[in-house]
Amino acid sequence: MSLRQMEYLVTVVEEASFTRAAELLGVTQSALSHQIKALEREAGGPLLERLPRGVRLTPMGRAFLPHAELAVRSAGRAWRAAHAAAGAEGGELHLATLHALAVGVLPALFARWRRERPGMRLVVHEYATGEELRDAMEHGVADLAVGHRPKGWPGPVVSLGEEDVVAVVAPDDPLAGRHVIRLTDLADREWVRCALEPVVDGRRFLDLACERAGFTPRTAVDTEHSSTAVSMAAAGVGVLITTAHAAARHDCVTLPLDPPWRREVTAFSRVRLTGAAAAFVTLLGRAGLPSAGRRPLPAPEHTP
Repeated sequence: MSLRQMEYLVTVVEEASFTRAAELLGVTQSALSHQIKALEREAGGPLLERLPRGVRLTPMGRAFLPHAELAVRSAGRAWRAAHAAAGAEGGELHLATLHALAVGVLPALFARWRRERPGMRLVVHEYATGEELRDAMEHGVADLAVGHRPKGWPGPVVSLGEEDVVAVVAPDDPLAGRHVIRLTDLADREWVRCALEPVVDGRRFLDLACERAGFTPRTAVDTEHSSTAVSMAAAGVGVLITTAHAAARHDCVTLPLDPPWRREVTAFSRVRLTGAAAAFVTLLGRAGLPSAGRRPLPAPEHTP
């Protein structure tokens, strides 16, 4: 079986259509169908079930697909790494990151990268949670990831600094004039919660932190996205705990916590950093995180 055939299968699954996949790949639908059938013959059985509208993976196809995706993406990374190492001006760098970092930290760095390497295209893959980011990197979706330190990651991990975690309140909140705030000062307040809140040992982090502080947080509203949560807190719906860069674009007040809460941000990869990926990590290290601190998170026991 060829890498091209596996690429065809991956594209058909991603597009859920032979017609759209053929258009994207620049081949005829009959040629695409022929290559998929050849792949199925070599695999020893059907990988796709053709439906009246779309396609669906067979059990054999579901087992085969992750390995095909990894092979296709690894080949893409290999070509990009060789291209970059050869000093070519063109090429692509695929970067996977969390949505909050993509909108809050990375745009200025991307602009700087483009000024320094105008011929190299950036492709950004965004994920809601660290678990999704790690899973995507394990499947080879990108050359480099920027996110929180992945536990037990087998490849290289480079520390980029720490992002500050703050309390967010409305500009007219009674606490808005404070310079810092302790978690216990918020015991009688209602909270804005976000589905993207970190989970530690099966429990949401804020529940654990407040429990250690001697109270149970009362939820005013649950949201799906961090930007929605900040907007709710800025409007006075409740107090929110989030990163400083996530709140930076909103009309709200951010209050540092005492003792400080900070969370490490890293760059990590499946293989040794070379070429464009290594250069991007160097740029990240030179620029630093906009909200990076110098001291580690002293409390609570688990980082948020």
